[in-house]
Amino acid sequence: MNAGDRLPPLEIPVTRTLIVAGAIASRDYQDVHHDPDLARQKGSPDIFMNILTTNGLVGRYITDHFGPRAVLRRVAVRLGAPNHPGDTMVLTGTVEEVDGDTATVRVVGANGLGTHVTGTVTVRVPA
Repeated sequence: MNAGDRLPPLEIPVTRTLIVAGAIASRDYQDVHHDPDLARQKGSPDIFMNILTTNGLVGRYITDHFGPRAVLRRVAVRLGAPNHPGDTMVLTGTVEEVDGDTATVRVVGANGLGTHVTGTVTVRVPA
């Protein structure tokens, strides 16, 4: 791993099941993550993914790339455009810095509305 390395993109189909399952798994029972009618009443065109699911998908992206020995040391994300059912989020990443067996990776996740998530992940990859 070297500064400037680009990770291959990962396409994630955003399904209703993924959104609801992620919300339930993270104990986020807010209606906007599982009830389309209530989400619309609150101004959203449909249910949308919660930040904890996004955070988990960012972590998966990094560990899928760096392998089973990778240890996430820090994940810092910021949300933008929502992920709605029927869209696809494409995660991309660039290694910004390497210090021994630890790298900082800049991650961006985009969908049909724009940028869903931006952030950095610090990952340790033991030799």
